[in-house]
Amino acid sequence: MATQITGESAVERPASENQAEEGRRTTLSGALGPDSFASVRVSRSPQMWRRLLGFVGPGFLISVGYMDPGNWATDLAAGSRYGYTLLFVIMLSNLMAILLQSLSIKLGVATEQDLAQACRAHYSRPVTIGLWVIAEIAIGACDLAEVIGSAIALQLLFHIPLMAGVLITSLDVLVILLLQNRGFRYLEALVIVLIGTIAALFGVEILLSRPEFAPILHDLFVPSRMLLGNPEMLYIGIGILGATVMPHNLYLHSALVQTRNYPRTTAGKREAIRFANVDSAVALTMALFVNAAILIVAAAVFNRNGHTEVAEIEDAYKLLSPLLGVTGASAMFAIALLASGQNSTLTGTLAGQVVMDGFLKMRLPQWVRRLVTRLAAIIPTIIVVAIYGEHGTARLLILSQVILSMQLSFAVFPLVAFTSDRRKMGQFVNAAWLKVLAWTVAVVIAGLNAWLLIQIFSGK
Repeated sequence: MATQITGESAVERPASENQAEEGRRTTLSGALGPDSFASVRVSRSPQMWRRLLGFVGPGFLISVGYMDPGNWATDLAAGSRYGYTLLFVIMLSNLMAILLQSLSIKLGVATEQDLAQACRAHYSRPVTIGLWVIAEIAIGACDLAEVIGSAIALQLLFHIPLMAGVLITSLDVLVILLLQNRGFRYLEALVIVLIGTIAALFGVEILLSRPEFAPILHDLFVPSRMLLGNPEMLYIGIGILGATVMPHNLYLHSALVQTRNYPRTTAGKREAIRFANVDSAVALTMALFVNAAILIVAAAVFNRNGHTEVAEIEDAYKLLSPLLGVTGASAMFAIALLASGQNSTLTGTLAGQVVMDGFLKMRLPQWVRRLVTRLAAIIPTIIVVAIYGEHGTARLLILSQVILSMQLSFAVFPLVAFTSDRRKMGQFVNAAWLKVLAWTVAVVIAGLNAWLLIQIFSGK
């Protein structure tokens, strides 16, 4: 049952409402760590920027899913093959992501339930179990891409065998546990530093590659007529969309916003939604920059020099320095990849906790939950590397994005339905224009991902 939204303070609420809030506090603490509900202080200063700073963090945790190693292959393929043409698809995908994450924020703040909890409260037990299984598969697929990306980066930088790199990535579970036990802000700070590292490295790569900025601006905002007429271009374009909007982020964001200690009143919730949306929009704009930068570098370096078939991360690494004539260019590319893989690991394990607790009310010790999530990704990676060698990892990356595409609509449709339901949302329900826009985006994503899956399984 949705939380009733009133203008009363927590002190003035009836005992039943205070008990309900205590239950939510316990539930969220179980999902995200000790005492995480309303654990981050928010300034009550009359200065808006001070109050806004208290909400900075969750959006950046979410944004790493939009620039994880699973995105790199599609961006590299798009840039090397078609130049800057598919920049518009990256822009459109990012706008869709901003909209969906905004709905996730609204659901979490208005109802004080995350998306998984809302599904459990609304749907029958069999449906809830089915949604949980699909969500867990998607989280495992996402973690798979992160393990592979980190292992490839370690191999490129330090010549560590791929198998050993896969095993080394399991150690970051201990880092996550240590940081989260020190406080949620430490985790957010690490993520923001790693995002800044990725953005800075690709900023340098763009300067070194000397792209043509006029075509970039044109293709960023104007769709190409060839997009619908060229099946191969459309295929890569849909791949970008499928790799950009991550289903587990919708579950996680609706939980993360509840870590802020804002007044649980109508006015307090309204301000929390506004500030959290600013945080999310800024963070996802940085993700847009990173994805666009990967494509731009690929277009300026590979496409311009006739290397139109570069889709493998290892191939891009080997070609960057020779083509640019700069010794450190390839190393910067690999460091950014390593930061991307480690960043995405943090959000993947947190999302796993939220999903398990929200759907099943099952609270495992944090180290057990993270170990299970990581083993689910490491085991198939080890098997594929052992059987197919390094070339098998590219197939596994593609498979992880296909699995994510299949799961996406199972998170998007409930999210849009819940935020459009006045009984759940009260006065925070989606406006009529927003309902139309949100359902349109949901249907478009489902249709494009269905088309992508048909093309993949038909061998086209």
